[in-house]
Amino acid sequence: MMSKVSVLGDDKAPLYSFLTGKDTNPQFAGDIKWNFTKFLFDRSGKPVARFEPATTPDSPEVTSAIEAALGK
Repeated sequence: MMSKVSVLGDDKAPLYSFLTGKDTNPQFAGDIKWNFTKFLFDRSGKPVARFEPATTPDSPEVTSAIEAALGK
């Protein structure tokens, strides 16, 4: 969880520049479309999934991705 930060534009937070950059994170790159976009990281800090706002944190898609990441 983070406090409110910019996710678009010239003042984009460095974390979101990394997460949405085609050079730094090509698998999950692309602008944040709306609040509550979620990223899942593995134990080493590598992004392993991205979920759009309509996907709830308790959805089967999210929970199975978490379980898969924990199993590694």
